[in-house]
Amino acid sequence: MKQIKTNAKQTSIRVIALVVIGLLFFAEGQGMTSKIAKPIEASTTDKSAGVYQVKSPDGHLIITTAIANGVIRYAFSAHGTRLIYSSSMGLDFGPSGKFPSTGWKVSEVVKRRINNTWKPVWGKRAVVRDQYNETAIQLQGPAIPFDKLNIVIRAYNDGIAFRYEVPDDASGREDTCERELTSFNFEGDYTTWFYNGEHANLGPDKLTEVQGNRNPVMTIQAADDAYLAILEADLRSGSPVVLHSGKGEKVFSVVSSPGIIKPGYLSSWRVILYGKTPGSLVDSHVIALLNPAPDKGTDFSWVKPGVALWNRRVEGVKIDDFTYHVQAYASWVRLVDYAAKNSIPYLLLDSGWYGDQFSKSSDPVKGGAADDVKKLIAYAKTKGVRILLYMNDIGGRDYSLEQTLKQYNEWGAAGIKYGFMRGAMAEKNIRTRMITELCAKYQLLCNFHDGPVPPYGQMRTWPNAVTREYCQAQLDALTYFQPKTFVTTVFVNMLAGPLDMTNGVFDLMRSRPTNVKKEDQNMYNHVYKGDVPSTVTAEAARTLITFSGITVIPDIPENYDKFPELFSFVAAEKMPWKQSETLMGEIGQYIVMARQAADDTWLVGVANNESLRELDIPLSFLGKGKYEATIIQDGDDAHYQTNRTTYKVNKKIVKSSDGIPVTLAPGGGACLIIKKK
Repeated sequence: MKQIKTNAKQTSIRVIALVVIGLLFFAEGQGMTSKIAKPIEASTTDKSAGVYQVKSPDGHLIITTAIANGVIRYAFSAHGTRLIYSSSMGLDFGPSGKFPSTGWKVSEVVKRRINNTWKPVWGKRAVVRDQYNETAIQLQGPAIPFDKLNIVIRAYNDGIAFRYEVPDDASGREDTCERELTSFNFEGDYTTWFYNGEHANLGPDKLTEVQGNRNPVMTIQAADDAYLAILEADLRSGSPVVLHSGKGEKVFSVVSSPGIIKPGYLSSWRVILYGKTPGSLVDSHVIALLNPAPDKGTDFSWVKPGVALWNRRVEGVKIDDFTYHVQAYASWVRLVDYAAKNSIPYLLLDSGWYGDQFSKSSDPVKGGAADDVKKLIAYAKTKGVRILLYMNDIGGRDYSLEQTLKQYNEWGAAGIKYGFMRGAMAEKNIRTRMITELCAKYQLLCNFHDGPVPPYGQMRTWPNAVTREYCQAQLDALTYFQPKTFVTTVFVNMLAGPLDMTNGVFDLMRSRPTNVKKEDQNMYNHVYKGDVPSTVTAEAARTLITFSGITVIPDIPENYDKFPELFSFVAAEKMPWKQSETLMGEIGQYIVMARQAADDTWLVGVANNESLRELDIPLSFLGKGKYEATIIQDGDDAHYQTNRTTYKVNKKIVKSSDGIPVTLAPGGGACLIIKKK
């Protein structure tokens, strides 16, 4: 009789759990919300079924996870509206089976509430609140291939995240995981945009219009006041996440391979950012916070963010009796002197300084102009300027990487820009992590280019990982992006972390270089037949808007001197930032970014798409008292195609309750410098 009662109770628990699952997850399109006052948790008699709810500290975001008969599903709601429903969790080991599956039970549920602060070496803000609620669901079952699996779920006020853990004490064998079972099943046919490598972003598209594989970041507008983003954090092994959807569907499944899994495995975090505005996604710190802090006792005080001049795009430009050359010591000195004059802390020497970057005979320590580089580093040090050095993956593999980085440290170099890394994405991730750690060992900053893995918040663990080209960069590969691309990328790609977008071109009517190799003539004729589609005001504003530990600007001193007010805005970007806030913006339309510099100056950058636009910029971020605002905006007849260089400047006294009206030309922008009076 006692056994019969136990079975009845077990059956009852299963039935209740399945009913809850049905109510929460399978009533598509009914606008239902997850309202469970007391989630059902695994009972002492039947731990194979249960519903677990994790709320954000402010109670507005809820992720509800249901477990029944070895199947795990979750739903996500915000402010009482369900946005994701009936989405799966788990791992697929192919022939070995799915993980978990029938026979798995909840062994324990561990909950935590965290409320700390993070003070990054550099970032969007000097002080970041690290507050979340966490539930770890510990599962146990048949060893296929392991007998234990933890699903750790966190809820922040601006997003939720979950990851899979195989505990160190799990029994079983090492095995290859073919794919995750993770999916994102959206409630409605929302509008979405995607990262698209070194090209313009994909979108806007309806979810049902997307077909095939996509690489996050995936940014979604669910309503006028509901924005989401799907991405990952803390990728330790395996391939960066890839999503797949069939045409006409609203579900996106993870199809990338986690690779080999063994006890101690941690997946990357699967992250759903949420905000009422697209700007709140930009301002979030969740991706960085999901990465571990540096090892205790590690000193990163030597990491100094800032602006960098760049030698790559100066080739052949003639000024009076002086002609710039990429690989000429005299040109480098000229750039260093200008950097010093304007308190710009860095100069980036790009490819070619140690020889042909694609030749295996080019030694990244002894080749080419290595002696001149050592001399330049010593000279620049006397001027308060530091040198960043380019390295190609060929030089990084065919010569001892550690010895090369050690040598750069001994020369006094500030860091490296690493380009054209080869290999599958999983291999590139491992190599990127290895190079970052080696650079930290020798106190070198690092910047990864040419199809890098996503930043995924690495800057928290390794603050020397200052930026990467996870975007289409201005003038890199001698191509330009359109205005709407910039005001889309900042709401998509930039959510993953710092971007090297190389904005700040002031010579918008690009002149063809004078000494072009014959074999490159066709390329240059094609690239230089058009002008940069922007206004000079927008180019200055973009240097502030783009979040990066190193802001690389591509023009020559003489072009910057033609527009002194605008260059003073760029030179005023003294990092690390004390505060940052996206004041206004719409994806693909415009963005207004405010940042407080290290010297307390407030800078505001505004960038526009191809439409004429009027805005009233709120100053609520200011403190008490009066401020003097220098307002630089497009001229009355400015246009990104026909009149790129006209702008006007005025000054006024303002306070926090004021607004500053600006008119943005098509493809234009505005720059504000605000100082306490």
